[in-house]
Amino acid sequence: MPVVRINSVENRPQLHGTSRPAWPILRRLGPGPGPVIVMIHGYKYEPGHARHCPHRHILSLHPASLPDAWPRPLGFGAGHRDEGLGIAFGWNARGALWSAQARARDAGRVLARVIGELHRLAPARPVHIVAHSMGTEVALEALHHLPAGAVDRILSLTGACYRSRTATALATPAGQSAEFVNITSRENDPFDFLFERLITPPRPGDRSIGQGLDGPGTVTLQLDCPGTLDHLDRIGLPVAPPQRRICHWSSYTRPGVLQMYSALLRRPGAFPLDALRRGLPPTPAPRWSRLITLPSGPGGLRLAQKPG
Repeated sequence: MPVVRINSVENRPQLHGTSRPAWPILRRLGPGPGPVIVMIHGYKYEPGHARHCPHRHILSLHPASLPDAWPRPLGFGAGHRDEGLGIAFGWNARGALWSAQARARDAGRVLARVIGELHRLAPARPVHIVAHSMGTEVALEALHHLPAGAVDRILSLTGACYRSRTATALATPAGQSAEFVNITSRENDPFDFLFERLITPPRPGDRSIGQGLDGPGTVTLQLDCPGTLDHLDRIGLPVAPPQRRICHWSSYTRPGVLQMYSALLRRPGAFPLDALRRGLPPTPAPRWSRLITLPSGPGGLRLAQKPG
């Protein structure tokens, strides 16, 4: 069973499609070989929803309609003994943005119970998190309720959260021992802008993490930056260039990007943060720079994309 589907239901972890708690299967699978990789979807998904269930789409080994599902490119489902354990973590991310954010924090506390149990069962087994959009809020909340060393590396894919909120979570014992890779793109600027207009910031003047992060345990990779893409290619992490001016999903739909995440999570020693930082442009491109840049090449760039 390479991927276990767990949902946050009424402030407890529940196996998807059942009313059973997740604890028995976690206690059976938790001490196994390979890493644990927790996969967290973002806004609009809801477990069990007829059209928007994440377990039938991006978190599925056999997605119903979306070709860019995460588990197989992240290394699950091939039958290798050391492929590890995937946790497809679902939560109710539909409705108004502010209510979804509140539920993200509730889900983060549930996720902390899941990771805490895995850490208790196998304290030497690495636990990584990959989260998209508001799923990053779930991951950050979990850090507030976990001990040091419970989480190894977090990949935030165009995360919908504020810088100060992220800094506070990374200052916790669990956050200080974790590494945070902030995946951004100017393709996501309109979504960051709307997030900042609809969600009250923790501090006046705060900005979303799409504008970059500073700190010893963090690195920002701007995936629409030619210099960043050249650097990643040189160190063995090739990613295709952007095809659109506006896209909220390119952080996992771009060719090569999920394979890069697999390498970052499964071989962190080969790609330490210092190696990721070295060769990057000194500062991120400013907001809106992608929209005001003249298109290049035949036909220019398409404006936007929706996930399949």
